Amino acid sequence: MEAEAGMGEKWPKELRLIDTGKVLKATFENGRTFDLSAEYLRVMSPSAEVKGHTEAERKTVGGKRAVAVTEVVPVGAYAVRLSFDDLHSTGIYTWDYLYELGETYAEKWASYLRELEAKRLSRDRPGEK
Repeated sequence: MEAEAGMGEKWPKELRLIDTGKVLKATFENGRTFDLSAEYLRVMSPSAEVKGHTEAERKTVGGKRAVAVTEVVPVGAYAVRLSFDDLHSTGIYTWDYLYELGETYAEKWASYLRELEAKRLSRDRPGEK
């Protein structure tokens, strides 16, 4: 993929599924590389189904530790749609959002784990609240 004007450092150079879809390796033009687990991508899906339309509608999704990405489909020149083996496929991950997920992984993952605990959900058992 070639960078378009205005996209700058958050333009992906390569997206590659590794470990049988358990990890999406995202390499950006600025040299940053993020290994994003399928579980992390799934629970942070930008879809309305997960994210909702407001913060109050956002769902905490449990039971996704074993999920894998099955397909990466380009959406125009600005994003990809990821399909998961749990049949979720409605989230469109923009280049900016993928970069943000990589850059803020530690904070977002810790917050997610706290939410699971507070809602008595598990990474291994399905459920959402």
